[in-house]
Amino acid sequence: MGEWEWEWAAVPRRPLWVEEPALRRRMPDPVRTAAVRAVLIMSLTVILAMVAFLTALAGSWLSFPMVLSGVASTVVATWSVLDVWVTRQVWNQRNGVVSMPSSSARQLRRERRWARRAARAAQREASRIRRGSADRRLSRA
Repeated sequence: MGEWEWEWAAVPRRPLWVEEPALRRRMPDPVRTAAVRAVLIMSLTVILAMVAFLTALAGSWLSFPMVLSGVASTVVATWSVLDVWVTRQVWNQRNGVVSMPSSSARQLRRERRWARRAARAAQREASRIRRGSADRRLSRA
């Protein structure tokens, strides 16, 4: 065997999959679920519209029911897209958008932090008062 046949083994191999950081953050689960549902409903609506068009061209008796169901599915598809928008707005309102300076979530966290600090300070003060009053008693009576 020649020496050149084994030279490839010394070359370091690159991994097949290289993780890269995402450019955008992942959508929250309820929003993603609503978006997937909307895409599926929209695709079925487009298929239904195409079938309605083709049956109308063919002059089939199925054309009229298909057009009616196409109108109904268009209403449902519009509703599903609105559902994505509303779900996204509700998610942002409840959990906040941390990247924005005027975030409601940041204000909520700040208020909770202040409340925790005040509760800890009150607890420390109460323990100091109890400790101090026990040391200052003159008698056990």
